[in-house]
Amino acid sequence: MTPDLLPALTAHVTATAHPGTPRRTPAGPCPCPAATLTHRHDTTVLRHAGTVAKAHAPDITPADLAPRVTAAAHLPGILLPPLAPTPVAVQGRLVTLWPYGTPVDPEDPDAAPWEAAATLLARLHRTPPPTAVPPMRGPAKAALAVARLRATAPGHPGTEPVLRAWATLPPWARGEEPMPDTTTLCHGDLHLGQLVRHPAPHGPWLLIDVDDLGTGVPAWDLARPAAWYACGLLTSEEWLRFLAAYRAAGGPAVPADGDPWAALDVPARALTAQTAARAVTKAVAAGRPLDEVERSLVDACARIGSDCAADPSS
Repeated sequence: MTPDLLPALTAHVTATAHPGTPRRTPAGPCPCPAATLTHRHDTTVLRHAGTVAKAHAPDITPADLAPRVTAAAHLPGILLPPLAPTPVAVQGRLVTLWPYGTPVDPEDPDAAPWEAAATLLARLHRTPPPTAVPPMRGPAKAALAVARLRATAPGHPGTEPVLRAWATLPPWARGEEPMPDTTTLCHGDLHLGQLVRHPAPHGPWLLIDVDDLGTGVPAWDLARPAAWYACGLLTSEEWLRFLAAYRAAGGPAVPADGDPWAALDVPARALTAQTAARAVTKAVAAGRPLDEVERSLVDACARIGSDCAADPSS
């Protein structure tokens, strides 16, 4: 990460929150200094008052990001609208500006908005893209996670099961070929961290994070909760609430009734392999053994590899 990014991003979000009088309000000095919400090698997110600035990954280009931000601006009630229509460069990184929304409380799993997430996805999937957007980046990100696993943990006992599960997928799910659906608008990285209430703190739920937004297979957006359910990380009650709400809202990714797994199987296997690959990579980087959740993901990959070996048509 560029050493000057954090102070430059702080100045940018502060000036946006209080234009013309950085770090001041009409009543005097601003009482709310910038707070770091996320600070990773590929993403930094800062909040100042009601404004959020996000520095995107170093390899993302204006052609990748600008149409996605534009699409968000034209989908009110589904995606959080940006505060500025186009990204700007700060210390060589593309930065976007957004209003602050209240995130899901990780300490209150019973309040997880599964129905809201499913309904927003269904509405997104039913909405024609308001502008031309690139392909949804889900398969490409999964492929990147597996490539990192190969490079950083070739001898780890969890690596082989993940690679066997990955090998069961069709080429499109590994990012090697175009997706079979090139028209449906998808989020690309759905999890509960991608929802906020806006206006904060009690407004309606909206989807955030347009980095992976694009056209593709809508079942990919249901794949993470489906994979968690299959791995035992999501209860059947939560999964059925999510699925029922998606169907009730007319979501096209799965049949309106009956078994949804014919549509979900490939994306769910892909997300299981991606999540397990990231888990093993992180554990190796930290020099620690896999924890219980990480082991359950690797075990699920082992089952995928064994099941597909027993039934090559799957």
